Amino acid sequence: MPISTDPLGSKGETRIIGKGTETAEGPGPYVMAASTLEGDKVMCSDGKEAGKIKEIMLDVYTGRIAYAVMSVGGFLGIGDKLLALPWKALTLDTDRKCFQLSVSSEAVKNAPGFDKDHWPAMADVAWASELHEYYSTAPYWSSGARDLDTELDSDLDMPSGTVRRDEPHH
Repeated sequence: MPISTDPLGSKGETRIIGKGTETAEGPGPYVMAASTLEGDKVMCSDGKEAGKIKEIMLDVYTGRIAYAVMSVGGFLGIGDKLLALPWKALTLDTDRKCFQLSVSSEAVKNAPGFDKDHWPAMADVAWASELHEYYSTAPYWSSGARDLDTELDSDLDMPSGTVRRDEPHH
């Protein structure tokens, strides 16, 4: 019987399916080093391989995983296209040792991407909102007990040295 932290993904967590925790000793699959996920296959909803996980991107301020960066195409890292995948669009399949992506291979082919020398500004809310909309996922900053916009605008919650959005950047 598959296990999951939240089978419906309703709490905003990444789904985990498979028997991984029944036999796991030590870390995984609920707590894992990000480096152990790099190179994992990503399979589309139609069963085709989409690519491989290249990076795990953290929102350092909140401590949340924001995106997985997937490498698509190319040969030995040359000419590959990179895609930022909202973390919530992925399901970890511990039996197949891969991630399942909630879109088809055709959607991946047409997805907005970038190359290794021209990364997008991943903290840009407009860029991130379009990305989450493309993958039909709620933005990672909208889940949890506290609202990120409230956190960013509150002087009490801001780390020292943080520049408020309404202050000039000099």
